[in-house]
Amino acid sequence: MQRMFRSNPESQTCLERIRRCITLLPTGNPMRLHKTALIALMMLTCALAVMAQSKPKVTLDEFFNSVSFPAVEVSPDGNSVVIATERADWDQQIFRTDLWLYHDDGKGGGSVGNLIQLTQSGHDSDPKWSPDGRWIAFLSERKTSAEKGGDADSDADSKDEAASQIYLISPNGGEAFPVTQGEEDVHSFSWSADSKTIYFSTRQPWTRKQKDDYKQEWKDVVQYRTAERGDTIFALDLSVALAHHAAAPTKAAKKEGEPEEQPDLTPGTRAIASSPLRVDGLVTSPDGHKLAFVSNAINQRQEKYEDVEIYVVDLQAATTQPRRITQNQAAEIRPRWSNDSRHIFFSVEVGDVSGPYRDLQPHLYSVDTESGAIEQWSKDFIGPVEHYVVAADTVLTSARIGTEVQMYSVTKPAESLHRISGWPGTYAGISVAAHSPRVAFVYSSLGKPDEVYLADSADKLDQARAITSFNKLFTERDLPQGKPYQWKADDGTTVEGMLIYPPGKFEAKHLPMLTFIHGGPADADGNHFEADWYQWAGLAATNGWLVFEPNYRGSTGYGDKFLMQIVPQLVSRPGKDILSGVDALVKDGIADPDRLTIGGYSYGGYMTNWLITQTTRFKAAVTGAGAVEHIGNWGNDDTTMDDAYFLGGRPWEAAQRYHDEAAIFQMDKVRTPTHMVAGADDIRVAVLEDYLLEHALYSLGIPNKLLVFPGEGHSLSKNPWHGKIKVREELKWLQKYGGVPASN
Repeated sequence: MQRMFRSNPESQTCLERIRRCITLLPTGNPMRLHKTALIALMMLTCALAVMAQSKPKVTLDEFFNSVSFPAVEVSPDGNSVVIATERADWDQQIFRTDLWLYHDDGKGGGSVGNLIQLTQSGHDSDPKWSPDGRWIAFLSERKTSAEKGGDADSDADSKDEAASQIYLISPNGGEAFPVTQGEEDVHSFSWSADSKTIYFSTRQPWTRKQKDDYKQEWKDVVQYRTAERGDTIFALDLSVALAHHAAAPTKAAKKEGEPEEQPDLTPGTRAIASSPLRVDGLVTSPDGHKLAFVSNAINQRQEKYEDVEIYVVDLQAATTQPRRITQNQAAEIRPRWSNDSRHIFFSVEVGDVSGPYRDLQPHLYSVDTESGAIEQWSKDFIGPVEHYVVAADTVLTSARIGTEVQMYSVTKPAESLHRISGWPGTYAGISVAAHSPRVAFVYSSLGKPDEVYLADSADKLDQARAITSFNKLFTERDLPQGKPYQWKADDGTTVEGMLIYPPGKFEAKHLPMLTFIHGGPADADGNHFEADWYQWAGLAATNGWLVFEPNYRGSTGYGDKFLMQIVPQLVSRPGKDILSGVDALVKDGIADPDRLTIGGYSYGGYMTNWLITQTTRFKAAVTGAGAVEHIGNWGNDDTTMDDAYFLGGRPWEAAQRYHDEAAIFQMDKVRTPTHMVAGADDIRVAVLEDYLLEHALYSLGIPNKLLVFPGEGHSLSKNPWHGKIKVREELKWLQKYGGVPASN
């Protein structure tokens, strides 16, 4: 113990306090016992403090080995949970997506030891239980044995990944096997209510002759938009698929010159409906009589309101062509049937279901499939509904207010959301069992990494137990602490954000500060665990920075009015909010005015690019995938509906606004050394925006560096090394120009 005390400054302080206490205490016999007890208590307190101090900090390598949970699905009986994980595979240079199965006896006695790996291909996702609980279906991009062997007739061989197909696996063990085949990706699938059929959608398949004829005429020419084709919905008879698998047939060789008149379809399938658009989010009604789906543009670009609507297929009608249910200026997402098989719940990504286009927070709605009437649930709730599930007699949601995302319940549209969770932090990924009150969810907070939890019922969330421990290492590290921070903007509006302190310096003063701006803009930072290339505030804090995460106007969790005040001042209005927050932190003595830096990605990159034209106080900037002008970005972006809304019209309708809100026209004011990153194949914010910024800084003689990641889109989801190198170099840049030594 003495060695540990002497090697730690905090220990020396503890020993000094003990010596001082011994000197001040009386030395008579009546006090001897009390004196000894007090010294022992202080020694114990100091030992605990030293143990806390002795936790190592998170390293760069550890940070990027975190595990996330894209999907959590409880079995119908509530006794099992299938969990999808995503983690970096450094050797294969991919993000692995695997499935795991948790099981207990239904008596609440399970533990993380009851978790087994279900699949190991690294390409498995979107698990769904059959209603009878006998099968787990999922999507996989693994290559079949024929493709691995180099089947010359397969176009999939020419791709890095095989087409996404539906696989089945038994929760009782055994190998997964495919039940669909072909060269077209399965876009979406759903079980029938009786577990006898799997409905799925793909792009309309072509025969080999159709493909050959097209290639003969067009060679490698891209017919942008005009060569697109819509989706077909198929029904797959599970009994035929199982018999086909049991027989394990081999693909018969086609004789030379023999025409192929039909597409290579999965045995046991029949086409039941078609759409000129893409079919996403297939869901089957509880009575098994209907399918619902959300349409999307074939190229998945959000350019027209009418491309994204909810449709219903009546499986018992004479014609099963999809019937359009909604007609509005919004992008519906996450459809779920109500238990009456008449209403469909949904949320909205962008737009408004009630009138002309405007961006609101994601709210919960239901639509009557017979009348088309839409009703918003819990209108009085100020924040966004981030996730929801339909239980037996209620709806469970995770919803945000400010910096907290808690779980709520509601039973009727006019009711207010009722909070049912108690742990501070963020709830996500909710799943409920069809025939059990059990609830699974993902939970995290700043000091508690993401794990999957299982509760015996919704009213016992605070007694939920963790059923995974993939991120246990982070609990053994000295993690940053944080808290919300509020300030007044220039117009008197109250704005909130998060402060993330370096480990061991919670609520310290005069700290070097990184203003780290979230994307969206319809998003928010708060009390949740962050560990990836996009959300690396915790790593920045570990490297000595006080991280300021402002929830500027345009952020969610503070009401629709607060969110909409970003229009039409897309960057200048939130920019003033952010700079007011920096001023307040300097005035309060929290931030060191001589060591201020700034950064962000996507919309956070937009704001970073704008703010370095508005002030020279930032010593360094790190920006990624952010535009510096809006005309080219409007044309290249795949979400042009909100671009035009934010700026008050299309480029020719609001030309002055497109000019005034663009950083490129004020670039001569920049003095901040700036680091830039971009995905070479980004559509959301084209890499040309980064080349434009780099060229401007280069011509002005401002220190700069641009990294372009090949093959990456906006999300940097292809190769984990790209995100790791991104953050590694951004930290180096902040240390070089921002005034925080690397040893901090």
